[in-house]
Formats: sequence, C-alpha cells, structure tokens
Amino acid sequence: MNKESIYGLTLDQLASWLSERGHKKSRAARVWDWIYRKRITDFTEMSDLNKDCVQLLSEHYVFQTMDEHVKQESADGTIKFLFRLKDGNLIETVLMRQKYGLSVCVTTQVGCNIGCSFCASGLLAKSRDLSSGEIVEQIMKVQQHLDQAGLGQRVSHVVVMGIGEPFDNFEHLLNFLTIIKDHKGLAIAGKGITVSTSGLADKIREFADANMQVNLAISLHAPNNELRTRIMKINRAIPIEKLMPAIDYYLEKTNRRITLEYILLKDINDREEHALELAELIGERRQLANVNLIPYNPVDEHSQYQRSERESVRAFFDTLKKQGVSVSTRLEHGTDIDAACGQLRSKQIKKTKDSSADKNGVVAG
Repeated sequence: MNKESIYGLTLDQLASWLSERGHKKSRAARVWDWIYRKRITDFTEMSDLNKDCVQLLSEHYVFQTMDEHVKQESADGTIKFLFRLKDGNLIETVLMRQKYGLSVCVTTQVGCNIGCSFCASGLLAKSRDLSSGEIVEQIMKVQQHLDQAGLGQRVSHVVVMGIGEPFDNFEHLLNFLTIIKDHKGLAIAGKGITVSTSGLADKIREFADANMQVNLAISLHAPNNELRTRIMKINRAIPIEKLMPAIDYYLEKTNRRITLEYILLKDINDREEHALELAELIGERRQLANVNLIPYNPVDEHSQYQRSERESVRAFFDTLKKQGVSVSTRLEHGTDIDAACGQLRSKQIKKTKDSSADKNGVVAG
C-alpha cells in the first residue's frame, strides 16, 4: 500500500478519519501534539496512545516522504535545502534568518509552467503538484534541523514563494495553510505567512473568499501589458486589465494590505518612467498596497537580464515615494550560494544529466 504523509491531514480531517475507524475523535488532538509539538518521527513513540490507534496510523501513514539531497549554507545564515521526493523529483526549501524571526520559503510544485523569462524556477516544466503533506514536511524538515541545533529556535514565518505557482495547486495550498496555522500544532500566525502568485485572477478571488487571514503578494514586475508580456508570458492570458479587478475584489473583500512584487531588471523595467507608470497603475489602491522592489539574482540561462544599478534602484524607490506609494526593498539572503529560486535544483539536474552522458560515452555540454 502506498502510504500518504501524516502531515497532509488537518486536525479536523484526522479526527474524522479516526472516528470513521472506530476511534474517539479526541485522540486526534493527542496525535497532533506528538506530531507538531513533540515532533516525533515514528508512530511507536506515541507512548500514551492506544496501541490499536498507533498501529492503524502506522499502517496508513508515514512521516518521511523526502530526503535531504543537498544542503547549502550561506555566510549570512541562510540555508538552502534540496530535497529528493520518493518519486525521485527534487524540490527546494530555504531557511532565512530575519530580524523578526526565522522564515521558511516553501515549494508547491515540481517545476513551473508560468514561464517568467527571468526565473530559474521555470527552466524545468511542471511535472506535478506537491501534496499538502509534502509542503508541510518541508517546514518540519527545517524545524527538525533547528531542533538538532538545540537552541530552542522555531520557524515563525512562512513564505510560499518557492518553485511553482501556489494558486495552480489551490486545494493543497489551502490545506497546508490550515495545518500550519492551527494553534494546537505549529501555530504559525497568519500575519507571518505570505503567499505569492503570478496573478491568476480567478484564484485571487477564490483566495479572498476563503478568508485564510494570511498575506498576499502579487508578482507584477511591470507597469504595462507590453512590458509584462515580454517578461511574463502569463500576461498574455491574464493581462493587467483582468488582474487589477481581481486585486480590487481581494482588497474590498478582505481589507488586507497586499504586496506588489517588482523585480528590477537593468534597462528593462527600472527607469523613472516605469516608476511613474507603476504609481499611476496603483492609483487609489495605494492605501492598501506596498511595492516590494526585488534585486535580481542573475541566472546563467537568462543572460539577457542583469541586475539594476544601485543608482537606478534608489531613483525608482524615490520616485514611488514622491508619488505617495508605499515602497520597500527586499533584503537579500544567500547571495554567496545559488540564491535564485530554482537555481540549485536546475544545476543538480543538469549535473546528473551530464554525468549520465559521460558514463554513456557522450560528451556533456
């Protein structure tokens, strides 16, 4: 039997599952405590639980569906994990040390079909969605790494900005958010969770209706259709005139601030005229919107793009400020390792292919 991840069940789902099999629903809370508070990795460690219940759980679920394949540690404390899934696929997860706490960036898909022309994540097409259990397990792996250090540190923030489009894996995303927010488990506060989307308009509306009480970030990256289509092919299907009404719906429905992500590409989208156009596009939404300027991490396969000069970044920032737009610049993490999202994964896959080609007598490259 192909066992599923125990991390994929919400507390309510676990209680219902146990009840359907003749066990008390109340046992779910004790199981939950062992999983997320005591952080055991073997069902037999649940010493105060009915043996029949322990056996039932072990027959249907597992704790581990991935192994650490590569780990890169930066001088600034950032750690990038490359995990190998049971089917052999590789995913990335990143631990970042912030002033406000420890943040983990999780992946939601194996590969990405959005196809942003500057991004390493899209170098390899999507092969499948991750289950909610596989997404939760990324956080548990990082937390177990912290536990082993013995410093009493815990993951306090989560950003869903790794490989893949979260809203293209919508149900598993919602399940994941419900699990990590539960106050009886990891208890990660909604204000410490940010989900990023490339702009799937219909899903933005659904997300507003779901009322998950977490932060939303929109990958905008350009102030007009011509430029956004050039760097983000999704804009052909969902142009700005479709995206902005969805954002308006979200703002009206939730009354929560959103972040508009804007990666700065040298001589592409970083001029003063672009900043002025962006301010005009935001318009009255500026009361509930913040622009986050992102320094570009160069990717070998996308050599047409370069990082904006510091002077350009500063001028762009100042122009938005003068227009009354809330703006910030993202702090960089892990610049001495494979910093760009998806970069480590694509390099490892290429290395494996080249090694295989060499073994078969084919000249790699």
